Amino acid sequence: MNAKKIFLFQQALFLLCTLIILLLVFPVAGTIDLKLIHPWISPEGQFFLRNDWYLAQLNHRWVKQLIIAVYVIFFVRWLGSFYRPDWRKFRKPDGYFLILVLVSCGLVGVLKSLSDHACPWNMVEPTAQGFLWNFHLKHGHCFPGGHASTGFALLVGFFIYRLTEKRRAYFYLISALLLGFGLGWAQMMRGAHFLSHNLWTGWIVWAVNVLSYALFYRYLNSGEAVGDKGN
Repeated sequence: MNAKKIFLFQQALFLLCTLIILLLVFPVAGTIDLKLIHPWISPEGQFFLRNDWYLAQLNHRWVKQLIIAVYVIFFVRWLGSFYRPDWRKFRKPDGYFLILVLVSCGLVGVLKSLSDHACPWNMVEPTAQGFLWNFHLKHGHCFPGGHASTGFALLVGFFIYRLTEKRRAYFYLISALLLGFGLGWAQMMRGAHFLSHNLWTGWIVWAVNVLSYALFYRYLNSGEAVGDKGN
């Protein structure tokens, strides 16, 4: 079995194992979700950080826009590769990068629009003794976590550069995980999502990248821009 098949087998096994963990250990609005989100709910049943400036503006708006600005830079460089010979080497990796970002975030967005999972802040119902969770509430379209997908989408960089520039590849991997979970956790503190929403987002983005890498491996790793002919 060559290196490519071994890597894809490892990735498939990882996705299968994490899928089982998500289904069995992290059900949506399950025990772990409720325990982790409970510290951010007041005794009266209000998410007291819902309108916090750092979470609602800095995290939800500005950090997301900063990540999008990075994607715009990739787009500009990809366009420039058609006009500048010295940028031609960026055409293939940048084009693949942009397509996978759009597909990953787009798929999460479509699934979110079709889901009937309410946001945590809509599921909390204050009572005279505190609050209760309304698990029958359906409106909200809050699953999976769309905000976190902006960060997780950087994962594509790991697959692009894993063979040729390992330090850059792991930079993208670590950045994707930190930003994805960071953005998602901040949204959880506000009451917009459960942890499971964001874990599913990460899983979906990872699965999209593995599938695409398997389908377009030869294209992605041909030529001088990226690739390793030994694999």
